[in-house]
Amino acid sequence: MRFHPTPLPGAFVIEPEPSTDERGWFGRIFCAEEFEKYGLDPRVAQTNRSYTGKKGTLRGLHFQSPPWQENKLVFCSAGIVLDIIVDLRPSSPSFRSWHAVELSAESRRAVYVPEGFAHGYQTLTDDAELFYQISVPYHPECQGGVRWDDPTFQIRWPLAPTLISARDRSFPEFEIAKNPFHALGG
Repeated sequence: MRFHPTPLPGAFVIEPEPSTDERGWFGRIFCAEEFEKYGLDPRVAQTNRSYTGKKGTLRGLHFQSPPWQENKLVFCSAGIVLDIIVDLRPSSPSFRSWHAVELSAESRRAVYVPEGFAHGYQTLTDDAELFYQISVPYHPECQGGVRWDDPTFQIRWPLAPTLISARDRSFPEFEIAKNPFHALGG
């Protein structure tokens, strides 16, 4: 696997280094030893899949608050999405910055999203499917989010959203005073 750091400390784009032959290819997409080598949390407590049928659908920006903040490893197994991560850690040099990565089955890339980040994506094709490995179990009382169009972040989504859930539309704009990650380090 190849680990490519993003401009946001602790977040990585991860690519398999496939071995190919006449049958096709084979490559690792996760290895606890290699994750630890790069200082990443290798725990996997939960695995999720999401399917989105319509191009332009926007999901996010979601996070899990302390004490159940989570690390995520996100893959796209069908279609194409623009994956967005936002650093909400006040002591981080990239606080309030975002980074976008196009994920697709063809690219085989994954994004490692560390604790203290919000995460979302927009589908660039119909019939997009994501696969998540998450470090801690889901705790609904700790779910949260910030608005996808929050002026604090000025995220440049590639398409006008065609569908956003009522929950995602109802997230508040970001306020430093109400940031659930104020106690986390950078």
